[in-house]
Amino acid sequence: MSTFRIYFDLGMDHILALAGMDHLVFIIILCAIYLLKDWKKVLVLVTAFTIGHSITLALATLRVISVNSSLVEFLIPLTIFLTALSNLVRGNRDGRRRRVQVNYYLAGFFGLIHGLGFSNNLRSLLGSDENILVELLAFNIGIEVGQVIIVLVFLLISFIIVDLIGASRKDWRMVISSAGAGIALMLLIENRIW
Repeated sequence: MSTFRIYFDLGMDHILALAGMDHLVFIIILCAIYLLKDWKKVLVLVTAFTIGHSITLALATLRVISVNSSLVEFLIPLTIFLTALSNLVRGNRDGRRRRVQVNYYLAGFFGLIHGLGFSNNLRSLLGSDENILVELLAFNIGIEVGQVIIVLVFLLISFIIVDLIGASRKDWRMVISSAGAGIALMLLIENRIW
């Protein structure tokens, strides 16, 4: 198996495995305000997150930056909680273009925080290799593909529940966001820094 394939699979496993639950929950919460018809907006949003994630993952893996891992493990669920809270208080402004653009910037910024979370593990897998461009690229593409799979499954479930069954879009958003906020609170308590 090629090096690219190994790290691509590792990236997909990182997002799709339950061990990366915080990443999975964040992506779902990020998409909670959208429906299947918004799939293009969601793909841009998730890609903005991946770009932020890729930047800090590469910088931390290459030891260009270093951040206290306890702080990162606290900040990751905080980003989940803040995103869920934003979804809960947003009212019925789901379709406003200006708000969507703000979401892109927030997704990219929160991606910067999430990218720091896996850098220690990835660094240990890479060992002392100096030339890790292929591995980083493959890992990040794997993450993006895994996120797209999650988004498509979530948007299909949203379509079934909101468009076919007829649940209120607001109620759907509230249920998903409340569940995500609850999970984030548990992770915040588990990873508290005080």
